[in-house]
Amino acid sequence: MTAVRPGDIEDLIRRGPDPRIPVILVYGPDTGLVTERAKALAEGFVPDTSDPFALVRIDGDVIASDPGRLCDEAGTVGLFGGKRAIWVRPSTRNIAPAVEALLGISITDTRIVVEAGDLAKGNPLRGLCEKSQRALAIPCYPDDERALGDLVDRTLRAHDLRLDRDAREVLVRSLGGDRRASLMELEKLALYAAGKGTVTLDDIEAVVSDVAASVLNTLVDAAFDGRIEVVERDSRRFRQEGLDPAQVLGSALRHATTMLALRLDNPDKTPGAMAAAWRGLHFKRKGSIERQLGLWGPARLRQAIDILSQAVLACRRADAALSEALASAALLRIAEAGRRR
Repeated sequence: MTAVRPGDIEDLIRRGPDPRIPVILVYGPDTGLVTERAKALAEGFVPDTSDPFALVRIDGDVIASDPGRLCDEAGTVGLFGGKRAIWVRPSTRNIAPAVEALLGISITDTRIVVEAGDLAKGNPLRGLCEKSQRALAIPCYPDDERALGDLVDRTLRAHDLRLDRDAREVLVRSLGGDRRASLMELEKLALYAAGKGTVTLDDIEAVVSDVAASVLNTLVDAAFDGRIEVVERDSRRFRQEGLDPAQVLGSALRHATTMLALRLDNPDKTPGAMAAAWRGLHFKRKGSIERQLGLWGPARLRQAIDILSQAVLACRRADAALSEALASAALLRIAEAGRRR
């Protein structure tokens, strides 16, 4: 078995996989991390990434249409010799037959990196690479706190920036589970703090948006916090801006299901401890979330989920004007329930 354990992946990429293993599958739900790792593995194998003979990029759908193409590319010798990398981009079709044929031929000085999406345990491509001694299967799951901390330190160090402990803790909590979005926020922060040497809490507050949240957080928090006046005001504002009512309700529904999961998974913990377990929660929302977790028990959250789910379905069947009214009514019902302590 050559499936790589999540904790060993970063070290593996830094030192480079065994050159005797020619095929590397990179897959998982975090598309940003999948692309980042596939890029590092493909480009890190060749001396010149601008040489189109050394680094070959192929769309996965092309491979699915012509399975023999992958073997042909792997057997091609570069114009001036040397190492070659073939980077196969994600496909909506099954490319397992092409990879299976590839694993049956002799490959020298060539690395084939296959970038894929979130492959289930029984997926043919994943199973093939996990069982073969000539392939690696590298999973990419959303970053946990430790991985986010390493990403923060590595990215800011590359820009000659450092963080004090408090600022680092806030920054890690403000980032979400998608690697690409987290990197964008860190690059933006590094550009803002360039030349300062040390990144402060003020810098983070000024620049870093809550990757795991959206512009709807104020409205959703107000509803579950029982602030009816804010719900009425922000609902009118979002209607004027033409925001999709189904998007508003979807955000509220995800919020309710997240709180229900936290309540069920941490029945003996305080609201503060549950809020600390909320991945990607922006530090400015922490007080409101703690109040909501103290107010909304599992039974009440299930009722809120039912209200929001029915409103989502009704919006899909209604015209634009009625959808706006349905969304506002659902959020006001939540806010009225939140006001009743």
